Amino acid sequence: MQPCAAEHCCVPLCSASSKFNSVLSFHSFPMDEERCKKWICNIRRKDLIITSHMRVCSRHFKREDVKEPSTPKGRRLLKKEAVPTLFQWNNYSDPAPLQRRKGSTPVDGDPAPVDLYEHDNCSVPELAAVDIALDRAAE
Repeated sequence: MQPCAAEHCCVPLCSASSKFNSVLSFHSFPMDEERCKKWICNIRRKDLIITSHMRVCSRHFKREDVKEPSTPKGRRLLKKEAVPTLFQWNNYSDPAPLQRRKGSTPVDGDPAPVDLYEHDNCSVPELAAVDIALDRAAE
């Protein structure tokens, strides 16, 4: 009997493998074309050609999107509407919903008045090691 090959996550910057992490589950791309497009968009791989072996690991899904197995040897499944949203580039947290900004210009077209105040609190950045080395080289 041939041993099963390890599954790997196809999300950029994720090195999850079933060979080294038995806690994670690995999920195939959905068959539904619209949901599949959302997955591809969210994982930032727009030119991805999906194969039957491509997987996304469970660390990219919210807990409420994963159905825990009903038996000890059962498989974890995703809820039908689950979409990967947790990634290294967003610190594995849910992205904030986009909010529409209201214009700050009044209806008549004149810009809103802004009060400007002088202040005397100013900080000067410390010299970095590169700046110090450049000064020494110039001397």
